[in-house]
Amino acid sequence: MKKSSKFFIGIAVIVIALFVITKIRGDEYLFKALWATYLHGETSATIDDAKHFKTHRIEPSSTPWDFPASADFNKQLLPEKLQKVLDETGTVAFLVIHNDSVLHEHYVDRNAEDAGTNSFSMAKSITTMLAQVAVQKNVFSGWHQKVKTILPELTGKYADELELWHLSTMSSGLDWNEDYANPWTITAKTYYGNHVRNVMLTLPIKDEPGKKFIYQSGSTELLAMCLMQATGKSLAELASEWLWKPMQTKHGATWHTDDDGTELAYCCFNSNARDFAHFGKLMLHQGNFNGAQILDSTFVQLATSPALAPIYGYSFWLENSMGTKVFYQWGFCGQYIITVPEYNLVIVRLGTKDLPKTSEDNSQYVRELTGEVLQLLAN
Repeated sequence: MKKSSKFFIGIAVIVIALFVITKIRGDEYLFKALWATYLHGETSATIDDAKHFKTHRIEPSSTPWDFPASADFNKQLLPEKLQKVLDETGTVAFLVIHNDSVLHEHYVDRNAEDAGTNSFSMAKSITTMLAQVAVQKNVFSGWHQKVKTILPELTGKYADELELWHLSTMSSGLDWNEDYANPWTITAKTYYGNHVRNVMLTLPIKDEPGKKFIYQSGSTELLAMCLMQATGKSLAELASEWLWKPMQTKHGATWHTDDDGTELAYCCFNSNARDFAHFGKLMLHQGNFNGAQILDSTFVQLATSPALAPIYGYSFWLENSMGTKVFYQWGFCGQYIITVPEYNLVIVRLGTKDLPKTSEDNSQYVRELTGEVLQLLAN
C-alpha cells in the first residue's frame, strides 16, 4: 500500500514539475497537443480534429448549387491500380468532376457525403483567394503592398521590404521552421497555441523577401492577419461573404481558431468533398462561378503559374510533367483538389494519409491520381 502511494505521489510530482516548466517556458500549448493526439490514440493532427478546437462557422449560400450527375455516373469501375492506391492510403472521399458533372463518387465509412474534413494546407490557397478579393475590392492596394503598412508591429532586418505577394508565394524570409514532427517547434506552437497573433509578431523577417521559395505556414498566417487587420472581420466572415456564398455551397463550413478567435489560416478549413470541389470549379473557369466573376481571371493565371519555384505559384502547387497543365491544393494526410484545365477536370481526394513522400511537393501522388483518372476518361 505504501509503495502504491509513493508511486502516485511520484507521478503527481512529475506532472506538477512539467506544468511549472512549461509555464515558465511558455509551452502550455503542449498540454493541448498531448490531449488532442496521444490521449485520443493519435500521434499527430488528424482530419477529424476540429472537435479539439474552437471554430468559426462559415455560412453557406441561401441559393445552393450542386454538381449534377454525369450520364456515366459511377458506371465504370475505377482502374485496379487506382483503387489499390486509394485503399492503401486511407481514402475517405474520392470525387471526379468532368465537364462540371460528377463522373465518379466514392465515400468510405465515417465520411458520408455531408461530413466535414480538415483541409489542412489546402486552406493556404483559400487564404490567398481571399487576399485576391481584397485586392479587387481595394482593401489592399495590390499584391505589392508593403506588409508593414498593415502590420506595423512586424520586426526583423527585412521587415520594411516584405510585400503581400511574398507571403502567398512562400518567399517571405520569415524566421520559421516548418517541422511537423518536433513538438517544440513554432509549427506546433501556432497549431495548438492560444494566442497565434502574438506569437507571429515575435517572428522576424530575417532574410531578404522575394529571393527564395521556402514553404512556411507562418507566411499564410501573416497574410490572414493582414486581411483581418484591414477589414476588421474574421477570416471566416470574409470566407463566407467573399467565397463560400458566391460559390453557392450547400453546407456551412468551419475554420479552427485559437482562444482569441484568430483563425489558423494555413490549415483547418473543414468541409466536405462536394463543397471543396466548388474551389476546383472556380479555378477551372478562370475565377468565374456560374456567371459570377469572383476572382479576376488574370490572377487565376498568375496563381497557377510558377513564381519563385517551378512547383509553386500563389499558394497553388503545380505539376507540369504530364504533358498538360495541372495545379492543385494540397493538405497534410493527403487532402487534394486537383484541377486539369485541358480536360475540364477536377479531382477531390480526402483521406487519413498520403503516399510516402518522395519529393518536396508530393507530386508522385498527384501524377498517379491524375494519370489514372485520365485513363478512366479515355475508356
